[in-house]
Amino acid sequence: MMSADTKATPVPQVRLIDVDSVSFATLPCCGIKSAAHPGRQAKCRWLRENAGLGLRARALLAPDGQPGGYIEYIPGEFAWRAVDASGYVFIHCIWVHNRKYQGRGWGRFMVDACLEEAREAARYGVAVMVRGGPWMADRRLFLAMGFGVVDTAPPDYELLARKFDPHAANPAFKRDGVPTLRWYGRGLTIIRSSQCPYIARFTAEIAETAENEYGIQPTIVELRSPRDAQNAPTPYAAFSLLYNGQLLSDHQISRTRFRNIMRKLRPRDDGPSPAN
Repeated sequence: MMSADTKATPVPQVRLIDVDSVSFATLPCCGIKSAAHPGRQAKCRWLRENAGLGLRARALLAPDGQPGGYIEYIPGEFAWRAVDASGYVFIHCIWVHNRKYQGRGWGRFMVDACLEEAREAARYGVAVMVRGGPWMADRRLFLAMGFGVVDTAPPDYELLARKFDPHAANPAFKRDGVPTLRWYGRGLTIIRSSQCPYIARFTAEIAETAENEYGIQPTIVELRSPRDAQNAPTPYAAFSLLYNGQLLSDHQISRTRFRNIMRKLRPRDDGPSPAN
């Protein structure tokens, strides 16, 4: 998630800090401040588990010291997306917290820091997945910074890369060996990870609604490693929702959106009626 913060303006008095076990306790997690929030707790564990793989989670502090942005990236071999980005640094997410902070060049500042680190590590370049829908980075910042489209996947995913070595193989979406939706059989299946702290809430709400209002006991498939994510059935990987082998959503959705989808799939005379 991010705004199209493409202006090449000076960025005075802002700084990036690592989000680690110490700083995490003092920072909101993607806007979540409550330490008791299950998604925040899951994200904290996920950060610790992936730190040894080279994961960098970095918060941008505004001039007043308050959180103003966030960027998360990892060596492409360990990306939590259905991509093959070996040799690259892969950006999971980047965003600026508040509209008042947008248009100040902060997005560019964070990407520049990632690019510099990738060069120092002698990587091929930096890659990122973008699309027009929610929960995904906006392509405009990256195109303005010299990234180019190297691969696409339906319905509207694009894989962008800024290559330091023009002879290096392009990163690509995973295709060989990726399971088809039919592999998940009948019933409702939720595929999820802890990479995004909001997934815990959406998963719980959908599971509760499915059981209480539609009489469906969902199967929850937990992605526990980068390999699991890279072999997920959708490019975003972090969350997907399937019903009888049909993809209902390839990103986290609200309880209301789930109800609207199910009303079309399950008329009121085909199972328990949804509660009001």
